[in-house]
Amino acid sequence: MKKYGEMSKEELRSLKSELEHQYADVKAQGLALDMSRGKPGAEQLNLSMDMMKVLADTTDLKCETGVDCRNYGVIDGIPEAKRLLGEMSEVDPEHIIIYGNSSLNVMFDSIARSMTHGVMGNTPWCKLDKVKFLCPVPGYDRHFKITEYFGIEMINVPMTPEGPDMDMVEKLVSEDDAIKGIWCVPKYSNPQGYTYSKETVERFAALKPAAPDFRIYWDNAYSIHHLYDDNQDFLEEILSACAKAGNPNLVYKFTSTSKVSFPGSGIAAVAASKANLEDFRQYMQIQTIGHDKLNQLRHVRFFKDLEGLHAHMRKHADIIRPKFELVLDTLERELGGLGIGQWTKPHGGYFISFDSMEGCAKAIVEKAKEAGVVMTGAGATYPYGKDPKDSNIRIAPTFPSLEELGKAAEIFVLCVKLASVEKLLGNE
Repeated sequence: MKKYGEMSKEELRSLKSELEHQYADVKAQGLALDMSRGKPGAEQLNLSMDMMKVLADTTDLKCETGVDCRNYGVIDGIPEAKRLLGEMSEVDPEHIIIYGNSSLNVMFDSIARSMTHGVMGNTPWCKLDKVKFLCPVPGYDRHFKITEYFGIEMINVPMTPEGPDMDMVEKLVSEDDAIKGIWCVPKYSNPQGYTYSKETVERFAALKPAAPDFRIYWDNAYSIHHLYDDNQDFLEEILSACAKAGNPNLVYKFTSTSKVSFPGSGIAAVAASKANLEDFRQYMQIQTIGHDKLNQLRHVRFFKDLEGLHAHMRKHADIIRPKFELVLDTLERELGGLGIGQWTKPHGGYFISFDSMEGCAKAIVEKAKEAGVVMTGAGATYPYGKDPKDSNIRIAPTFPSLEELGKAAEIFVLCVKLASVEKLLGNE
């Protein structure tokens, strides 16, 4: 098959007519398929159902220090939960605070606290003329929504397979004290599935920010979310790298069990230096008397230890690996060599990043919607929803069944072809 860009106008017109007939047939089927968010499917959620039984018919609801988990207290997490999430985060339990059900909630709170009360005694951001954040792009839309909500100016930093463009990060951070942070999804990044290289992590750890209250928001959401046992990405541990570089306070490392157990009913954690955690505890003492310790206990007794977590995640991988492979096989079979798109092939995480021809992403997503497939909005992977090239589309394969996903993938590639032909033909 010829590349679309090498076709004559006549060939493109003929192809367009053929594609339009296929598209009309698909629309007539009245499908309703959802690939809009990175949600686990029902089969994945079923893996954790026995967790609901581990505290049943027992009077032993005390944590290992003897605190009754049904009552108030233990503001920063029961010891065994700190140990489990510490293992998951690759840090000692003393560097962990356990929160409620959502790491995104903790990130929001961290920005809010920085706005109103400042970071470790520094000027509250709300009293500054300008506050800025660096945003690796394409990136996680919900990160960008938080900083946008607080009126923080967002600066795009291009992503590479090694991580963010560190030359740009180093230059901007060292020259502008209005830059207070950077969003990072360092392992199996959202949406590209990239993992930051050892050099990138070490350059992050060695940053010399102009702002004393600059922090790296290290959202390690997919730390144990591998698709393959024999082909896993490795991420250098950031806290130890920062300590080694003489910058122990530079990073907040977030994690949760949201896509391990139950999204919305998991447990979240922050790993950071002792000084940063003490800063967190000051507001926590006002905010809460303690998070859900029964849920913490439930998770610990179900997973037991890091090996229990890994064994559980292998079951997740067995469910979602065929979904990723189905989408990637469809993309390669239908679009390979046509010159109208390129895509990532991640080893883990929840997404595939697709880049269309420039100026086609919105049209592709809209056509898919009309044909019954809801996808993440074009532009969502950029601050303010503005993709400068209108080309990036986030594909989320996990939620639909394999049968539904197969249909959705076929519709998606059809929409890519049709939008690309229309783009090449201009206004004809």
